[in-house]
Amino acid sequence: MNWLAWINDFLADPAHHAGPDSIAVRVSEHLAFTAQALFWAALPAVPLGLLIGYTGRGVVAVTALTGIARALPTLGLVTLAVLLVGVGELSVLVPLVALAAPPLLVAAAEGVRSTDPEVRDAARGIGLSHPQTLLRVCLPTALPTLLAGLRTATVQVIATATIAAYAGLGGLGRYVVDGLATRNFATTLGGALLVVLLAVAAQLLFAVLIRAAEPPGTGAARTPTGRTDRSTRTHHEELI
Repeated sequence: MNWLAWINDFLADPAHHAGPDSIAVRVSEHLAFTAQALFWAALPAVPLGLLIGYTGRGVVAVTALTGIARALPTLGLVTLAVLLVGVGELSVLVPLVALAAPPLLVAAAEGVRSTDPEVRDAARGIGLSHPQTLLRVCLPTALPTLLAGLRTATVQVIATATIAAYAGLGGLGRYVVDGLATRNFATTLGGALLVVLLAVAAQLLFAVLIRAAEPPGTGAARTPTGRTDRSTRTHHEELI
């Protein structure tokens, strides 16, 4: 089949083994865009989400705003950012941050809200302040849900960071855009496949982290054969 030959041609190309267009360089650029976007998205979204979840104020507004943010066209935001600030990393980070922030905000708020009210009252009863209750009691409970939100944001950003190539920057999108421009379908397919593999790797990594963050006894129930009963998954595993 043609796609198998294209993949072989992509991997066999010497330019993809070393130099500025190598797979290692493009992957590192892609991961750098992803990490920066997640950092700048988490910086306001996570503390605000924790506060909203703890106080219960602004939940409806957050749900509405995150729905609007998710509907924004990413490529359109890139075009607008390029027109406003010029070609550069900022023009790419703006839409990626806008994409990553909503799931982080919702996950932080929902994670804290899932804390047992009696546990919170007990923490307050033994003399913990509100900040101490939030950080020592609610945050550990919210961690699996927060990680689930981070998983969603990470996968979305990895898949969307290919737009950096449209702004003249690097990353795996360079293969896709350049391959389409030159009708080099081997390069296009290779770049797209690498993006998929990165997204799958992120999914697997966060699956391990979420399982490790679960308090004992709260994971998915198992059948006598040892298989996980997916109907008993907790809320944080179903967050999207």
